[in-house]
Amino acid sequence: MFDPSGNDPISPALQDLLKLFGQELATVKFPDLDRKVLEEAAERVKAQAVEVAKAQAALEAARQALYESQEALLQKGQRALAYARIFAEDDAELSAKLDGINLPRPVRKAMRAEGALALEAPAVQGDESAPKRRGRPPKARTSAPLFAEGASPEAIAAVEAESANGTLHTA
Repeated sequence: MFDPSGNDPISPALQDLLKLFGQELATVKFPDLDRKVLEEAAERVKAQAVEVAKAQAALEAARQALYESQEALLQKGQRALAYARIFAEDDAELSAKLDGINLPRPVRKAMRAEGALALEAPAVQGDESAPKRRGRPPKARTSAPLFAEGASPEAIAAVEAESANGTLHTA
């Protein structure tokens, strides 16, 4: 049948047929079929499409509520697990049972540049599924002495004070 994903749930071919029965074939009557019967059937299709749209909106709202409830439960579960681990520090058997429980990390909400909320899972360091960092890698820092050999902080300060334009001179 026709895919009702568009605005009108009635296919273009049926719309053309309804138009013909509304104009050139308006006075023609077939057994159990005429313009009025076709128009009533088309109205029922449109009404059912409205009901489907309402049901889909309600389903999406119910899914969102379920997701939010699951996230709230996960956050409470994370806290409960942390408290239980502290409580079980002196009980090796209970600690072992708690260590066997691995809850997923909660999903956090982050703002996109456009201002819309986006759901992001926190990046775990060393995780292969995490996106690679963009840009140049940071420069390697060498552990050079703070002052060059033979130049004391006092000597550099004296040369800097003598400078007319405030530039640093090498000592």
